[in-house]
Amino acid sequence: MGLNDSSPGTMRNGRGLSDQWAESVVVRPRTTERHITVHKRLVLGFALSILTLIIVTAVAVVLSIRFEECDGQNREAAAGGSGSRGSGGSAKLNGSRGERTGERGDEEAAVQPWRNLRLPGSVRPRHYDLRLAVYMDNFTFSGEVSIELECVNATRFIVLHADRLEVDRVTVTAEGGVGGRPNNRPGGGVMRVHRHFAFPANQMYVVVLHREMKPMRVYRLNVSFDAAIEDELLGFFRSSYTLQRERRYLAVTQFSPIHARKAFPCFDEPVYKATFSLALRHDQQYTSLSNMPVESSSLPDDDGTVTNRFARTPRMSTYYLAWAVCNFTYKETQTDGGVTIRLYARPDAISSGAGDYALHITKRLLGFYQDYFKVQYSLPKLDLLAVPKHPYAAMENWGLSVFVEQKILLDAEVSSSSYQMELTMVVVHEICHQWFGDLVTPVWWEDVWLKEGFAHFFEYVGTDFLFPKWNMEKQRFLTDVLHEVMLLDGLSSSHPISQEVEQATDINRVFDWIAYKKGAALIRMLANVMGQPLFQKGLNDYLLSHMYGNAARDDLWRKLSQAMRSEGRDIDIGEMMDRWTLQMGYPVVTISKNQSEQLPTRYITISQEHFLYGQEVRNSNNDSLRWQVPLTVAVGNMSTTSLQSLIWINNRTETHRIALMGDNTWLLGNVNQTGYFRVNYDLQNWKLLIQQLHGNPQIISVGNRAGLIDDAFNLARAGYLPQGIPLQLIGYLPEETSFLPWHAASRALYQLDKLLDRTEEYSLFSDYVLKQVAARYHQMGWPTNGPGSEGSVLQASYQTEELQRELIMLACSFGNKQCHRQAVAYISDWISSNKNRIPPNIRDIVYCTGVSLMDEDVWEFIWMKFHSSSAVSEKKILLEALTCSDNTFLLNRLLNLSLTSDLVPEQDVIDVIIHVGRNPQGRNLAWRYFREKWDILNARYGEALFMNSKLISGVTEFLNTEQELNELKDFIQSSGVGAGPALPRALEIVEGNVRWHRLHRRQFYQWLRKPPSPALG
Repeated sequence: MGLNDSSPGTMRNGRGLSDQWAESVVVRPRTTERHITVHKRLVLGFALSILTLIIVTAVAVVLSIRFEECDGQNREAAAGGSGSRGSGGSAKLNGSRGERTGERGDEEAAVQPWRNLRLPGSVRPRHYDLRLAVYMDNFTFSGEVSIELECVNATRFIVLHADRLEVDRVTVTAEGGVGGRPNNRPGGGVMRVHRHFAFPANQMYVVVLHREMKPMRVYRLNVSFDAAIEDELLGFFRSSYTLQRERRYLAVTQFSPIHARKAFPCFDEPVYKATFSLALRHDQQYTSLSNMPVESSSLPDDDGTVTNRFARTPRMSTYYLAWAVCNFTYKETQTDGGVTIRLYARPDAISSGAGDYALHITKRLLGFYQDYFKVQYSLPKLDLLAVPKHPYAAMENWGLSVFVEQKILLDAEVSSSSYQMELTMVVVHEICHQWFGDLVTPVWWEDVWLKEGFAHFFEYVGTDFLFPKWNMEKQRFLTDVLHEVMLLDGLSSSHPISQEVEQATDINRVFDWIAYKKGAALIRMLANVMGQPLFQKGLNDYLLSHMYGNAARDDLWRKLSQAMRSEGRDIDIGEMMDRWTLQMGYPVVTISKNQSEQLPTRYITISQEHFLYGQEVRNSNNDSLRWQVPLTVAVGNMSTTSLQSLIWINNRTETHRIALMGDNTWLLGNVNQTGYFRVNYDLQNWKLLIQQLHGNPQIISVGNRAGLIDDAFNLARAGYLPQGIPLQLIGYLPEETSFLPWHAASRALYQLDKLLDRTEEYSLFSDYVLKQVAARYHQMGWPTNGPGSEGSVLQASYQTEELQRELIMLACSFGNKQCHRQAVAYISDWISSNKNRIPPNIRDIVYCTGVSLMDEDVWEFIWMKFHSSSAVSEKKILLEALTCSDNTFLLNRLLNLSLTSDLVPEQDVIDVIIHVGRNPQGRNLAWRYFREKWDILNARYGEALFMNSKLISGVTEFLNTEQELNELKDFIQSSGVGAGPALPRALEIVEGNVRWHRLHRRQFYQWLRKPPSPALG
């Protein structure tokens, strides 16, 4: 849309009026008779001309003053860090422009487009030529960017993003037509710049020209600027490490989602894709990296600097442009297709082989994704960069993925299988983004799940490709993704997976577990409905149709629907999935055998309603939400099971016929938990399922055994089931030989443990858990010692190892005396011999148990080992072990050291506070410390995705008394500004904890005092 300042138009009209007046004053031949009359007319005409000129001039001056006032406000905003905003705002993306609401917003945005929260879209970048000089001695950089622009609509304004940049010089030139033809028309060449200024309120920079740019023409914007290399982990930031007692520095970028504007003026929205040419000048002792390979390097200048020029990128968005300046070394490999893969890290990490594992699996993963998507990797190289400090686990910059060291460096001698699994999945996630995110990018952040949901889903699919016996997608996905996100999405403070995004704070908000984990769960459900071949075909069409471009959710639904129709299956994927993506939450599907006399028992009644924790919340909630539910149902008895076909549930209540069903036949919904919903049953069916688990659990699949445990505990917590049902159900666990149901039970019991660990009758609960654990724990025993033994994660015994670890953790956590003795013996042996013989897979459990049971000297020993260890995985679990102490003095000391010294890495401070809060002896301590230090913590981590919400959730999720609830309310009222949705969500969780104590604790303990027999007579 052409957005013009009204001053020029008024002046043009003014000149037109003057011309018309001049033409009307025609001088006629004089005669004596008419001399006086003519003279009077001339005087009158002259007076009117003067009056018209005065009026026109006055109008022009008024408009000029108004513009100067706006500019003055902008300058004040630049000085004060804030600017006034128009009342309008971008609501939904349609193309590249936001819609503005309200007449005043329309008027202000038309005159001053920088007041809109989104870029106006009148010009689009086609290519950036970016030249930077990096000064590592004083952590500053200077730059020049030349942006080739295409004018879409006539305008005098160039509005783009810039944040914390000192802009020095701005020029604009007219280049020619869109096809690149030279501009030989009049008015080409240099465009006169009327003014340029920052508008910090929207992190924008405005260039105002004297004359309009014309549509379908190409212009060039040149900006020179200076900035600091920040210490805050966003934009272009610095980090450091120690090598041979020497502190060394590096600088690296983190632009996602809206921080490229901190490093150079740019159109920092995903839809504004362009190509980039980058040149980096820096001291010759450093290496520089970027998305593309180095095209040419200069010889050192007289000042000892070199310049690296990188090859031109494909079309891409600003948020995954990247560069780094460091003195790392690397190892490399090459794919069969000729793609060079390098892993850059600290020289000592490279020489020790800590990066070899990630390099090896990355090569395999590139081949896997190319085969799965049927789309080749687009760049000639892929660098993996391991940095000591980073706000996230990793960032998928195209061709230069950046990882925090803990998520990519593996020391095989000390790393546990769970650590290796976590590292593997982070690498799998980031490599997937090279297709979903980099090659095809969401149009706008409201659909961020289109990249994060796919990458999270493929963490499990890709890891299954690397290690098929881990069985990640069919098993660990259930407990680690589905069950976890349902806890969040069952709150009334949840939100749809696709949510409206207007301003910068909203963008940060959409990067949460709903986008990642719910996105992955919905994609998995859809893949199971479609079947693997059609799902892959749809993804291939989607990637090919939108490569190097942008896509929205409807583009994906369209391609998947076309794939279905190609096989004669006419399912409207968009209609189905909009229910799941545009509505918050998920349904609980209740299956009941029909008890009416009119219908025989082979009919079942199926109903759906919005699942919410807390009966009061449900009663006050208008339950108008409905989903298209793909429900699979199995029937069975003590010896056999039979799978029924897929049933689509569209209405609130439906009746369906089920064959092979008798009085003693149980029903099981959501087979293998492929759907994103909970399933409840009538109490008789629960009784039959529990009898089945106690009698012959293997008849029910391992995934459904885990699902029954998770559903039962959460249905009881939300008030849909009596409290005794889940406790009766896990009574079968002594017979359970598979890891997954134990893991599901462990997660549910952990939630209850934190609710009950400060109650007087807590031993009733812990004794019941130990009773379930004891037999299997003693049978499994402890792992044999020795790195590189048969206990390696790469062996087929992975599931057995994980079960053994889960049982040891439960036994030690709930107070098994033999488990405690074994942990203390391991720690004592380590201290006396100075040789760590503790098996890597259980070190975190042993360290924590030892610190909690033993004296202050053990805490000091672990603290010393934390500082002396060079293995990043070992440092992480040593630090967490320090939070397990029962000594509040030591816990307080750790909290203070973590925030006020360099002894604890900056990204680990939050984990320290959270883990102290999970310790019953430290819960009040961490809660008080969090409130006292909130201003410091919010200033440090407030802009980083996840960090603030992770901290708030971790510190508050187990508060459960009326006093703590009131303290939280007081805190939100006094200090809760700037925390986004994390605090309202925390408040709802704590209210739920308090409500559970009030409504259900008595019944819960009453059942534990008199549990029924397993037969449930």
